[in-house]
Amino acid sequence: MKPLEKENIFDIQKIRSDFPILKRKVNGYPLVYLDNAASSQKPQVVIDAIVDYYSNYNANIHRGVHALSQEATDAYERSRNKIQKHLNAAKPYEIIFTSGTTHSINLVANGFTTLLKTGDEIIVSALEHHSNIVPWQMLCERTGAVLKVIPMNETGELVLEAYEKMLSDKTKLVFCNHISNALGTINPINQIIQKAHEAGAAVLIDGAQACAHLKPDVQVLDVDFYVASAHKMCGPTGVGLLYGKEKWLRKLPPYQGGGEMIAEVTFEKTTYADLPHKFEAGTPNICGDIVFGTAIDYLNQIGFDKIAAYENSLLETATRKLLEIEGLRIYGTSKQKTSVISFNLEGIHPYDVGTILDQLGIAVRTGHHCTQPIMDYYKIPGTVRASFSFYNTFEEIDRLVEAVKKAKQMLQ
Repeated sequence: MKPLEKENIFDIQKIRSDFPILKRKVNGYPLVYLDNAASSQKPQVVIDAIVDYYSNYNANIHRGVHALSQEATDAYERSRNKIQKHLNAAKPYEIIFTSGTTHSINLVANGFTTLLKTGDEIIVSALEHHSNIVPWQMLCERTGAVLKVIPMNETGELVLEAYEKMLSDKTKLVFCNHISNALGTINPINQIIQKAHEAGAAVLIDGAQACAHLKPDVQVLDVDFYVASAHKMCGPTGVGLLYGKEKWLRKLPPYQGGGEMIAEVTFEKTTYADLPHKFEAGTPNICGDIVFGTAIDYLNQIGFDKIAAYENSLLETATRKLLEIEGLRIYGTSKQKTSVISFNLEGIHPYDVGTILDQLGIAVRTGHHCTQPIMDYYKIPGTVRASFSFYNTFEEIDRLVEAVKKAKQMLQ
């Protein structure tokens, strides 16, 4: 099969020209950026939108009657509407702006402090990022709830039979990532959500890795909470979203107190603002939240179906070529997987491999990827992780493969 970039799915060179950083060199070599699971690069349209905000209509929102404030407020709320439509949320006020996925998860975890009691059970998966583990452990410490873990198998898939046996009338919450940042596994969240709801439990899905590769429909999923970060979707850092069903957002208390989230304040009593402002205390990252909408527009113009098809071709090609290297093992071989390859060379520490790849201009991630329980399962200190985006090329895969061969030769 011919590489998909040659089948006019999209013009890869035109796409790459949108990203100014891809023109730079590292250690004398053209940059090969394969650390997209940590953070994506930014197209010029996003960079321009940041400059435009600070150059032309920088002002605080929701408070001013002057022109700049009104312009900033309108742009801010337009961005919320874009995200609502992108996720197919029922109402714009079901979208809460946060500083990122971690903030979103902690907001929900804090809110459930008042809704759980000793003996209640919550379930997380073995494939979670630390950000979707630690807040729930802290919630259990505050409430006396019990944390249970859906086990994984050798291929990096969740054992759903074990999950279904865990569910009971004690189960109040279930947490799972849509896609594993460490292994690339696409989890069967439809089934996970359905089974949780049958048991009467609410579900939070961590979409930080998924939203760069696919377009979730929160109403079709019937998910209670869905969270993601802009910086993995070609947007700025310090910006995220929390989708929550209206019924849950009204049940949860505010996460922080301050300006914007209030209706009326007296020294005797404070009443809170309606959704979404109830959860958006203080001056937000106005520019970042506005530009999040710009990034979503950019991705939708390319098309998520095209992105998925192209990235899957990159994944298949890179997997096949890397496995031709003797002594290389890939961790995470799920049948449903996105464009992440975690691997090790036999007898060589992943950090050493990553260091040599960097000297050759190739950016990968090494370590446990904030998923230490996964590494403990495989009894390894970490992996080399190459994560691909729609602006990567098949030629860059060839450079990666040759660089790994060179690292193996140097380090054996």
